[in-house]
Amino acid sequence: MKILIVDDEALARERLGGLLTELDPAIALTQAENGLQALESIKKEPPDIVLLDIRMPVMGGLEAAHHLAGLAAPPAIIFTTAYQEHALDAFEANAVDYLLKPIRKQRLQTALQRASVYNRSRLSVLRGAAAAERTHLSAIVHGNIQLVPVGEIRCLKAEQKYVIAVWPGGELLIDESLKSLENEFPARFLRIHRNALVARQHIEVLGKDRDGGYYLRMHDMRTTLTVSRRHLGSVRKAIKQLAG
Repeated sequence: MKILIVDDEALARERLGGLLTELDPAIALTQAENGLQALESIKKEPPDIVLLDIRMPVMGGLEAAHHLAGLAAPPAIIFTTAYQEHALDAFEANAVDYLLKPIRKQRLQTALQRASVYNRSRLSVLRGAAAAERTHLSAIVHGNIQLVPVGEIRCLKAEQKYVIAVWPGGELLIDESLKSLENEFPARFLRIHRNALVARQHIEVLGKDRDGGYYLRMHDMRTTLTVSRRHLGSVRKAIKQLAG
């Protein structure tokens, strides 16, 4: 089991980590000091359970929980706080439990059992049906999370280990691979080049330049996008389907 502890107080993280190790020495623990750091950690190593403090600098636990709820397979969230008045907000954020500090070992064990039930239920749903398609992608801009509506994205271009999402609001770096986005949104995005996907619904023109190469012009984009000969056939087929 993988558990992420999120708390701005080092002593609180240490104490909670100690209780978890006493309950199950096999638990793999990671830590974060605030909600934003937690989101970045979860992208790299998704946990099964997040123990989330509510009042933290940079990004609090409630805001982080709402972002986590948008993931295709969100972890179980257990809030840990000294303030009982946040209980209603916590459960509205789909928390499986709400622990008041100082946290007792027996109460923590009960919360972990509830989280395990949640995870088993979630896996059952994912096996029975495909996960709902995301409506937004997220990017970190100046330390804040910016959400980009998937339906407004014109193209996705690979740039080293990141992907650049081009939309009417500009360009944003997405910390996901082009291949994973292609697999997640096969009906929405079309590969036109080794390093580029385009939104099918925003294709305007397939053109041919003087050198015999092909390009696409997209709605609300000034620059054109090169179409590789390898992908030309699938691009033509997609355009015929859009026209028909």
